[in-house]
Amino acid sequence: MENQEKISITTKTLASGNCQVKFFIENEEKPQYGYLLVSEPKPVGEIIDEIKQRMERRKSSTFSMNPYLSIPQVQEDHNFYLFSA
Repeated sequence: MENQEKISITTKTLASGNCQVKFFIENEEKPQYGYLLVSEPKPVGEIIDEIKQRMERRKSSTFSMNPYLSIPQVQEDHNFYLFSA
């Protein structure tokens, strides 16, 4: 059974016009927090979906590191930062 994670966010509009989203992922085993930079304000549901997609991409890129497969290197995402709490 997969753990349900609760994601809470706070947003801040920067002087550049971009929107900084600070998010918290509440998970008993591995709580995390991070930041997402978006170019325009978005609805909360869209922001949470984008966070989930980026986390999934990061997770799949770390699990697919097989030295025998020719997989293109994943570019670093400078608009998404994730930390362990």
